[in-house]
Amino acid sequence: MTGGPLDTDLEWVRSGSDYFARQLAGLGEEDLAGDSLLPAWTRGAVVAHVASNAEALRRLCHWARTGEETPMYPSEEARDAEIARGAALPLGELRRLYAESRDALDGDWRGLPAEAWEAEVRTRQGRRLRARETVWMRAREVWIHGVDLAAGGSFRDVPPAVVDRLTTDVLEGWEARGEAVDMVLHPTDRDRPTSVGSPGPTISGSAADLAQWLTGRGGAGLKSSTGELPALPRWL
Repeated sequence: MTGGPLDTDLEWVRSGSDYFARQLAGLGEEDLAGDSLLPAWTRGAVVAHVASNAEALRRLCHWARTGEETPMYPSEEARDAEIARGAALPLGELRRLYAESRDALDGDWRGLPAEAWEAEVRTRQGRRLRARETVWMRAREVWIHGVDLAAGGSFRDVPPAVVDRLTTDVLEGWEARGEAVDMVLHPTDRDRPTSVGSPGPTISGSAADLAQWLTGRGGAGLKSSTGELPALPRWL
């Protein structure tokens, strides 16, 4: 590694993975069946999903390293079944599943040759990207889902640089799909507002609270110049 953007993303993954582990450590056996902050998902399902995601990214590592096309998941049904199996595990086994999948992915990344980072792979949604971009995908996964565990964390725990990149991610995704919402985002702890689409209501709040809302996790703490928060398209 060279100290460039890839190293930054890898550090965000490692610090985010530690954050997720701390949030998971705060849960008891009875908490796993409780609601997470991710609509319709239990906490146990969130943990299982994060572990499953690590295995899926390992498949993309294999693809990048060998040239053998290896999708993230064999099918949507296989993905759902993998998460369901993990969610049914006792807490101790679920913690171990998370830790082992985290460490295995980190090991794969450490062993990936320089040229493999530039190899083209494909996400579950069919988007083509360079293998190095999967590191940011994992970074946002562990930070956001660490908050989703509803174990006392919040988006305000997420490093400011990660929050800003996440917001950019959401807005660029909407633009690419032609789904931009007409509004102005005014993060009160940043230097300037961001216009989205055509002129619309101004939504004010901390950058972290705005990111939480943009990713579909509620708009608590936000204010709208019209008194109403606009409806948002999906993030991913």
